[in-house]
Amino acid sequence: MPEKGPILVLNGPNLNMLGTRQPEVYGRETLSDVVELCKDAAARHGREIESFQSNSEGALIDRIHQARGAVSAIVINPGGLTHTSVALRDALVIPEVPIIEVHISNVHAREEFRHRSFVSAIASGVVCGLGVYGYVAAIERLAQIT
Repeated sequence: MPEKGPILVLNGPNLNMLGTRQPEVYGRETLSDVVELCKDAAARHGREIESFQSNSEGALIDRIHQARGAVSAIVINPGGLTHTSVALRDALVIPEVPIIEVHISNVHAREEFRHRSFVSAIASGVVCGLGVYGYVAAIERLAQIT
């Protein structure tokens, strides 16, 4: 793992639709806005981010595999895969770096099926319900511990 290497920011299915998809739940910020917030937060700590979004579980897993030995931490908003993907959870342990799981909405105040996460048990931390600021909080914490 590179010392003070980049922080990988991963976004799962449907997060490319931020700003237009259910703005009452997810806000009006776009995925581009989120990436810029993450870049700014990382830069305040002399760090960089790499960003990747896919609607495909396989593409996310492939990107996680590529992260091994190349990044110092991962921020992930798995979207709906949070509640369904053991394969994504299993891939996230491969890079052997700290992970923070982020959700824009408070998943615990939503439908029952959203209360279960396959990622939380392997994450260093979980941020939910803070809107896109949750990504900043995750970057801030990872910059402190890596």
